[in-house]
Amino acid sequence: MKVLILGAGVVGVSSAWYLAKAGHEVVVVDRQCAAGLETSFANGGQISVSHAEPWSNPHAPLRALSWMGREDAPLLFRLRWDPALFDWSLRFLRECTPARTRANMRDIVALALYSRAQLKSLREETAIEYDHLERGILHVYTDEKEYAAALAAASVMREFGCDRRPVDADTCVTIEPALSAARHRLVGGDYTADDESGDAQHFTRNLAALCAARGVAFRYATTALRLNTADGRIASVEISGPAGSAELTADAYVVALGSYTPLLLRPLGFRLPVYPAKGYSATVALGKSSVAPSVAMTDDGHKIVFSRLGERLRVAGTAEFNGYNTELNSVRCAALMQRTHELFPELRPSGEPEFWCGLRPSTPSNVPFVGRARLPNLYLNTGHGTLGWTMACGAGVALADIISGRQPEISLRQM
Repeated sequence: MKVLILGAGVVGVSSAWYLAKAGHEVVVVDRQCAAGLETSFANGGQISVSHAEPWSNPHAPLRALSWMGREDAPLLFRLRWDPALFDWSLRFLRECTPARTRANMRDIVALALYSRAQLKSLREETAIEYDHLERGILHVYTDEKEYAAALAAASVMREFGCDRRPVDADTCVTIEPALSAARHRLVGGDYTADDESGDAQHFTRNLAALCAARGVAFRYATTALRLNTADGRIASVEISGPAGSAELTADAYVVALGSYTPLLLRPLGFRLPVYPAKGYSATVALGKSSVAPSVAMTDDGHKIVFSRLGERLRVAGTAEFNGYNTELNSVRCAALMQRTHELFPELRPSGEPEFWCGLRPSTPSNVPFVGRARLPNLYLNTGHGTLGWTMACGAGVALADIISGRQPEISLRQM
């Protein structure tokens, strides 16, 4: 079967790998000049099953209200007339009940655990390199109420198979000695030993090369303009590339365009509840005398993660709901570095941080859309939110199974 994949981020390229491995002829289209140059470019760098608590939880509405008007808020909704955001926000509020939160957490953990296992298998099979570390993820807390809420969420995750274990403040410092100067700030933490970290962009680029060696064709600098239908199916995709406009045809079409997926589907009558959540990151080159973490960490109260990528530290997080705006906000960039220096006062960078922002494709539930859409030869792999890197391999395997006519090894929520 010929499969056309739209999108060469970590999700699209992972889909291409597993589809090619299953014996399909695969073509990948992306508007950038290479793989992994948008949302996968400088994300948080964590394979984090332990981040399975959805944003939409019983604590979220009051927290969001308390952060209104704060330019440096961890979760920032820009007040503007945007029907898509209004609809998404209503759906988000419906997901904030305890029952919905628990069901969403169950589905997120299941896919994330499966994906982490698939990534390990892929690494063993291919020896792919991406500055990965297998030192777990440590969540730290500096607020008693935040810590209490996190312990409750961690307890639910353990029920679903994610071994996120509470640890006291002293143990946090034992796990990550770089926290010793901030010991007085800590009230406790939890640790997931099986979680990992690594550079998503390096992974995507190197996996694309492995895909090409398997015969996958990549058409870069090429934009998908429109999906054309005939007889209740996708008939072709209109594209614009270096050679001009053209139409591409295939037996099956996969849309893995992240936050831009709803824009391509809207003319077909799809109202996909995926909205861009702008996340920020800073990549810090470390000096030789830096006291920097080597264990991946999450500061849950500030919604910031820290990942060691070779001789760099990736600091990433926060969410800004501001449509498709991709401009850097200096206040939010500064907030990342301020918190970094509070926790790691002896960081000693060797240069200025490199700031970046990307649009994470978020669903109200944080559960992604993976599988067949309403048209028989149209498939989606999008909506992974902050867990695109975590879920990419598992979603790719499951999608390849579905397109190949096999039952996936894990249950996926019906679209």
